[in-house]
Amino acid sequence: MLLLSRKVSSLSISITSPSLFPVSLSRLTNMTSINNSDGALSRLALLARQLRLYKRPPSPGFDGDGDDDGDKGVSQVGFPESVTSVADQPPEKFISNRAAVLICLFEGKNDDGDGLRVILTKRSSGLSTHSGEVSLPGGKAEEDDVDDADTATREAKEEIGLNPSLVNVVAILEPFLSKHLLRVIPVIGILSDQNAFTPTPNIAEVDDVFDAPLDMFLKDENRRSEEREWMGDRYLVHYFDYETGGKKYMIWGLTAGILIRAASIVYQRPPAFLEQSPKIPRVLNKGTILP
Repeated sequence: MLLLSRKVSSLSISITSPSLFPVSLSRLTNMTSINNSDGALSRLALLARQLRLYKRPPSPGFDGDGDDDGDKGVSQVGFPESVTSVADQPPEKFISNRAAVLICLFEGKNDDGDGLRVILTKRSSGLSTHSGEVSLPGGKAEEDDVDDADTATREAKEEIGLNPSLVNVVAILEPFLSKHLLRVIPVIGILSDQNAFTPTPNIAEVDDVFDAPLDMFLKDENRRSEEREWMGDRYLVHYFDYETGGKKYMIWGLTAGILIRAASIVYQRPPAFLEQSPKIPRVLNKGTILP
């Protein structure tokens, strides 16, 4: 296990069918090799090759800068942009800030068993918005960022000291819309040399850095859901409870939704539980707040 769980003084849905890859992860994880180290490298290399084949759903016409304040939307309940009508609206209809989060995967070996793990943070208790919530490293795009991968890896370096040179970016997922229509782009990266990364978190932004098994977001274990209603339509919000190093974490909302989607793509199977999103109105106006 990458020893990330530590106290330090740092964003949180229905899926479409994932693209099919020539080699499934079940075959990938069953591959044999000479030793454990070589086996991990072989699995990660094959996973990287397969994830590069992923084609996200097209989502034109949602761009620009907006009025979302800071990163207050990124920890809230969100939906894949493809299930909304935003992509069908004229570009000038919506003006939204853009953000990116890093789904950093590595090969783990611990009490949870071998398998892919994802790096997560717990936001600082001193933050004015969403303090103490679990999130993926990431944040809003800056003018000098080349692309979404640049945004995600830059933010990860700023938040937890993860050098972008250690991360092999292999896939860009479809955008998710936060509650305030912040456009959040999940970026999948692979950390092959976990020993080269020692977390050095930004004390103003994170309280904890830890990792969790990716396949947990497809299982019904340690999961609960809450039914909510929006504009007369019911939907589910999923909460995943996870404990490591004697600490308990709750992963929910946008972060959980993004990880459900990522796990579905990586493992090529849907979650073992029902996903239920509200019907998004055909016409959305600027200032619309999603549930």
